Amino acid sequence: MARIDDTSDYLIAPEPGARRLTRAVTGTDQNGDPMDLNVVEERPLTIFLNAQEIVTAMTIGDYPEYLALGFLRNQGMLRDTDVIKGVDYDEELETVVVRTEAQTTYEDKLKKKTRTSGCAVGTVFGDMMEGLEGVVLPDVQVRTSDLYALAATINRTPSLYLEAGAIHGTVLCQGARPLVYMEDVGRHNAVDKIAGWMLSEGVTAADKMLYTTGRLTSEMVIKTALMGIPVLASRSGFTAWGVEIAQQVGLTLIGRMKGQRFVCLAGEDRLLRDADPTLVADEPRKSGRKGAG
Repeated sequence: MARIDDTSDYLIAPEPGARRLTRAVTGTDQNGDPMDLNVVEERPLTIFLNAQEIVTAMTIGDYPEYLALGFLRNQGMLRDTDVIKGVDYDEELETVVVRTEAQTTYEDKLKKKTRTSGCAVGTVFGDMMEGLEGVVLPDVQVRTSDLYALAATINRTPSLYLEAGAIHGTVLCQGARPLVYMEDVGRHNAVDKIAGWMLSEGVTAADKMLYTTGRLTSEMVIKTALMGIPVLASRSGFTAWGVEIAQQVGLTLIGRMKGQRFVCLAGEDRLLRDADPTLVADEPRKSGRKGAG
């Protein structure tokens, strides 16, 4: 499948050739022949909320301010009423300090930690279900023509995944247009970067969709719902708890989007099937266990 060279429609697009994101290494292949390739960098980023150290995350190192803001917002440490005075990144110390006008209530959150299933071992502070009781997601219609158009565009966009692999991508979309494409070693980091961008730019969530290359786990569903985004889609598969939570909060959940095919396990009544799947270029089915992914 040909790549898309023009990414001007994106507000933020991947930069696979950006400095510091990959490193050239030399190895040998299966025949013992030398080969050169680029591998994704991984470095620590320590996030502070005012004077309190919160967490050290492993990340590729781009958009550290958005990552810090999004992480704190998605963990409930930044509330809608909090006024952010500044976000300071020190590249040498690999730290981000988010400063608010008033003291925040993060102590209780730090008492409980839940390790998530995300790659790069994500950490969620406090009760993972906290805050979902009051979530009311917009009842928006999802056009299958938009799903097919988004998948075709995103899968051909130059990215670190296509360049070096070993990375996850998450894309904020509106209709058939991908807006912001973030990548990281953990899919939770990529989502947090998008949340941070939305918070920083004052972007509304009601008419947006989140697309991810990773699995649709409980963590992904919870974060999407708490961000107020009503639709979550992926090339990959589901977990049972992720599906259950999506059904409870009214989130449209679509997975295994490959070529003509997809599966909707929550929000089926919101799908508008306005595209003929037989007219969409298909992808070959992979051999292996049925339902894998």
